[in-house]
Amino acid sequence: MWHSPGELIRRKRDGAILEDEEIEKLVTGFVDGSVSEGQIAAFAMAVYFRGMTPRECATLTRAMTRSGEVLDWSGVELGGPLLDKHSTGGVGDKVSLILAPVVAALGGFVPMISGRGLGHTGGTLDKLASIPGYDTTPDVARFRAVVREAGCAIVGQTDVLAPADRRLYAIRDVTATVDSIPLITASILSKKLSARPDALVMDVKVGSGALIPSPTLEPATALAESLLAVCDEAGLPTVVLLTDMSQALGHHVGNALEIREAIDVLTDRRRHARLHAVTAAIAGEMLVLGGLAADQAAAARAIDRALASGAAAERFGRMAAALGGPTDLVEHPDRYLVAAPITLAVVPERAGVISRMDARAIGLIVTQLGGGRQRADDSIDLSVGLTDVRGIGDEVDQDRPIAVIHARSTAAAEVAAQALRKAVLVSGEERVEASLPILGRIAGRSTRER
Repeated sequence: MWHSPGELIRRKRDGAILEDEEIEKLVTGFVDGSVSEGQIAAFAMAVYFRGMTPRECATLTRAMTRSGEVLDWSGVELGGPLLDKHSTGGVGDKVSLILAPVVAALGGFVPMISGRGLGHTGGTLDKLASIPGYDTTPDVARFRAVVREAGCAIVGQTDVLAPADRRLYAIRDVTATVDSIPLITASILSKKLSARPDALVMDVKVGSGALIPSPTLEPATALAESLLAVCDEAGLPTVVLLTDMSQALGHHVGNALEIREAIDVLTDRRRHARLHAVTAAIAGEMLVLGGLAADQAAAARAIDRALASGAAAERFGRMAAALGGPTDLVEHPDRYLVAAPITLAVVPERAGVISRMDARAIGLIVTQLGGGRQRADDSIDLSVGLTDVRGIGDEVDQDRPIAVIHARSTAAAEVAAQALRKAVLVSGEERVEASLPILGRIAGRSTRER
């Protein structure tokens, strides 16, 4: 039985289990505008507090997937498997920018539909928007053509790909409902299922900088199981990796700055050990699932070859150019990536070793500098952020700053510097061990049965 949006929200608020038809009609209302932004926000908050059953979550995911076009790859001669990846988001997480061209260079095809930043986490789409001319929302025909030609295309939702999620996603960002497991599940998988990959690998973050901040594995494991349940129902072979987000991932945090670091990695100029470990682990799972590597050891060797030979960098450059970016971005990134006018090296109040970081606070520093959104309609400053961010176990002193702030004004840089010092605990200990970057692996039923 169908109820009005207001009545449906009331029922979910009071703990009712919604029928499939109710959820499907509600999602239709997200798209046609018959459900207002206020009602979407109220629904998101009701789900946040009351949760959803596995069936409700699967129904919501299917309805959001079918709210737009589901890609049809018939007639597109690819010559390799369609492989996709998704991260729940973190601070400095630029894995997709490196991984997609690596997998493409090794025979996979990666049709990646990504999102904007949520809360304190950076969004791959915002990072790519810092490339002049890069079309983050191409039409379906162009998207398919770029996947075929470059081997990978990282884009956002268009008006025809998972449009229901596009509207809900923006509301969640500004209503403190980002970290709802059913809403995360439906958001991620509605985009992924609309691209119809042959296999999927998901990176669920654990730690202070994760989408669901927690020092333990329990919330991340719950999210992984929710994602796998929906993928299993869809028959999609899937692996979830649990990875550490207790500190920034990589040297740089901020949109244009992270593009610059990704290019440095792809061209083998500079490699951050933890960033490489996470990227290689996820890419390796994709290659094995796609039949492009016999096992993780073979995949690791192939990944190193793709980076050292320049093949991965060439794929990134080809993708950027095909989507409207400069043809020589990889060769001359500083010509095109916008730079903030003010830089400030932040030295610690005492010399020592970093023993703890509040990664969420670091992400919020970038947001407060203008690099993230506090309202759904906010524009963002693509140039601001942090570079040369030290990690847990690193020594810091007057000559080895915690990080360098890139800001629009001196005043903004000084405020950010104060916040950064508070986000990092410096101790006098000689040695501090950081947690391992890969914390766990869970395979879906469809993967185990292969």
